[in-house]
Amino acid sequence: MKNLFKGKVVIVTGASSGIGEAIAREFAEKGSRVVLAARNETKLASITDELKKSNYCASFIKTDVSIEEDCRNLIDKVVQTYGAIDILVNNAGLSMRASFLDVDLGVLHRLMDVNFWGTVYCTKYALPWLIKCKGSLIGISSVAGFHGLPGRTGYSASKFALHGFLETIRIENLKTGLHVMILAPGFTASEIRRHALTADGTEMGESPLNENSLMSPEYVARWVLKGIKKKKRNKLLTWDGRLTALFQRIVPKVVDWAYYYELSKEPLSPLK
Repeated sequence: MKNLFKGKVVIVTGASSGIGEAIAREFAEKGSRVVLAARNETKLASITDELKKSNYCASFIKTDVSIEEDCRNLIDKVVQTYGAIDILVNNAGLSMRASFLDVDLGVLHRLMDVNFWGTVYCTKYALPWLIKCKGSLIGISSVAGFHGLPGRTGYSASKFALHGFLETIRIENLKTGLHVMILAPGFTASEIRRHALTADGTEMGESPLNENSLMSPEYVARWVLKGIKKKKRNKLLTWDGRLTALFQRIVPKVVDWAYYYELSKEPLSPLK
């Protein structure tokens, strides 16, 4: 696998922590030329310096994916530097915890801006280069993109939109050689729950889950590379996710109640 990714130009959004950071490190270790993108310039600089000290090829570009011009700038700078883009990993994401009855609609706008529009913007400007290289376009999603999750209307909506967008890009490029993959991890140890938005748009500040018991970002990162190697279309990393995707077509009402019951038990759950 190392030779497969050696020298490839890879962009990873949301790369300042969690899954995005792990993906960037995994590609760097395999010899790729990795560009990390996120809003937190301090964290990006620290990760990049660490990778460079290990003699890996890494750089960063401060990027807010909810801003179209930032995404255009990201792609333009990568092309100016390397002359190509082989892999784009759309990982930047934001979550929420609130019932739709209580939530401020600005929260849903924010979720769509980051999770959906961030992917659209980056893909729009990177796509000609990805097609030219017969590269890979990756979207990091969730089981929430296969079945609606209570208390996460904006999150589920953004992931459903992400799926529809990427699946359509895949079909439009059946003859170009572009590889498109949607990868859905399970609950993964990261900062996403601490930064999840509540009903009024403020961050939760703490995770309702035991982060130490969750899937590791490194495990997810390894599967991103495996999925690219095997040209996977959709990859759900947990049996819960696979069964959800199957049973929501057969017994959707049972899946509804199962998720309601399970998520209502979470600490700080918005479900009554």
